[in-house]
Amino acid sequence: MPALTLDTPTGAFTLIERDGALVSARWGGARGQDETPLLREAARQVAAYFGSEDADFDLPIRIDGSAAQQAACAAMSAIPRGETRTYGAIARDLGVSAQAMGQLCGRNPIPLIVPCHRVLGTGGLGGFSAPGGVETKVWLLRHEKAGGLLI
Repeated sequence: MPALTLDTPTGAFTLIERDGALVSARWGGARGQDETPLLREAARQVAAYFGSEDADFDLPIRIDGSAAQQAACAAMSAIPRGETRTYGAIARDLGVSAQAMGQLCGRNPIPLIVPCHRVLGTGGLGGFSAPGGVETKVWLLRHEKAGGLLI
């Protein structure tokens, strides 16, 4: 599958395409150097995200996973930049447990673009599966000027 890696303030970030849609993104790992139109546009949007306080993503994505994974990613994608929701609130909307929602967040195949970093625990930040863990989550939330957070 075509993959393109760019350097970001939070580390090397690789975008992976299949059949005209982004299907995966990850920090670290093997570097990709493929130049497809979609990967170039995705890299441009990721660079714009890190370079601006208000850039959003508008890319074709495909979540290959269960119906619950697809629903969780859709719910995360609906959280506006600068805002957060709790695992519990999304879990109630989806009819799953907060623990299950945490697992679905952790299995998000397209982090950053599907903003799982905007999902928090009721009493704290919760986890984050990217390299750097919660520190990367805090960096992203600060960058987005997520309101009401003491971070």
